[in-house]
Amino acid sequence: MQESIKSIFTESIQAQIAAGEVLPDALESAALTIVQGLINGNKLLCCGVDSCHMLAEHLAGLLVNFYETERPCLPAVALTQSSVQLGAQNNADDNDRFARQVRAFAQQGDLLLVIAVNGNEKDVVSATEAALTKDMKVIALVGDDGGELTGLLGPSDVEIRVPSKRPSRIVESHLFITHCLSQLIDNTLFPQGEQ
Repeated sequence: MQESIKSIFTESIQAQIAAGEVLPDALESAALTIVQGLINGNKLLCCGVDSCHMLAEHLAGLLVNFYETERPCLPAVALTQSSVQLGAQNNADDNDRFARQVRAFAQQGDLLLVIAVNGNEKDVVSATEAALTKDMKVIALVGDDGGELTGLLGPSDVEIRVPSKRPSRIVESHLFITHCLSQLIDNTLFPQGEQ
């Protein structure tokens, strides 16, 4: 069993090293896109597929509160997953739960950050389509080959694609990416707090 445990750690570390090699440009672009949106007075809406939604909530919380250094609040919100909270438990289409909130709450210039595993998950694809109809920029955290989500993104959108096909490694990398983005955003907006 201990060899298996060591193997799991090794695989995770190797996935992070591979991501570190291919993602710096995308991470820089995503952080600068978010910073520019916030400077322009817009907000960041975050959502994720079931296995990743807690990361969307975590990122929104880090921006509203702070990552490691206290600073003013930044306007970010995680869209709700709950049909009950949306008041539509009897007729809600789970594939449309985020898209409906984007249509209801987003304004032109706002940003949507979606977190997916393979990019074919209908709830984040629908949310992205709704965002694009509002001329919002989209930042997509995804893995595998990017799926349908990748095909929706335009030149002003940002894809952060983890170079892995294994869902557990993708989600682990997404957590690291949310922390990296939080630090980059804080360091850009509040450089005196940079460590």
